[in-house]
Amino acid sequence: MGERKGTNKYYPPDFDPAKHGSLNGYHKTHALRERARKLSQGILIIRFEMPYNIWCDGCKNHIGMGVRYNAEKKKVGNYYSTPIYRFRMKCHLCVNYIEMQTDPATCDYLIVSGARRKEERWDMAENEQILTTERTEKEKLETDAMFKLDHEGKDKEKLKKALPSLTDIIDYQSRWKDDYQLNSSLRRKFRVEDSYFLCWLLSSCLGNILIENLHTHPIQSTKSGVSEVTSLFVALEIFPFICNIQTPSNFNSLIP
Repeated sequence: MGERKGTNKYYPPDFDPAKHGSLNGYHKTHALRERARKLSQGILIIRFEMPYNIWCDGCKNHIGMGVRYNAEKKKVGNYYSTPIYRFRMKCHLCVNYIEMQTDPATCDYLIVSGARRKEERWDMAENEQILTTERTEKEKLETDAMFKLDHEGKDKEKLKKALPSLTDIIDYQSRWKDDYQLNSSLRRKFRVEDSYFLCWLLSSCLGNILIENLHTHPIQSTKSGVSEVTSLFVALEIFPFICNIQTPSNFNSLIP
């Protein structure tokens, strides 16, 4: 919130753009406020997040990956045209200071002092992961034609070995390419099953009501009584067909 103090919309009466340039110049403050208090020394205060698990050398406590600190950032060198930055922060559990810096050659962070890394690394080649091309290998690929030809041959062999797996993955993904149509057909199937089950449930309820009425109010053996019972049973039999519903193949497994 401190960075917003110099970005208000109030311009005092004695504000001169030619003299002050901006409101920060008028208030004699930096746009980054307290974060730029050591900017004259080439140090900027940033919010640094621990890239991996470490052990503090001062208190011997474990500091997990993702813990954030207010760190002093400064440039200490270059790797070709990529700058190398060093970060200095104080441990939140003791008075020890931890220093780390970037390592563009390996795309990683190195501990300079104040801590030691918890070794959880593995060999990328053993896990069949994509390896980063080393600088010396890049130079050989650009200058040595025979090494480049050999490298291309190894890449083709890897492609032949991985081709069956890639084909299976492509076939599997092609099944789910039209996900809208698959979802529509599945929902249509569920609607048919649910509606037929509802018709079966209504038919069962009507049958139970008919049986209870026959027990409570016996029907005389007259022509009208027989025709009434017969018409009710016929209605129960043809009720699903009136609803114009097709019986699903697994309908028996749906009935409790």
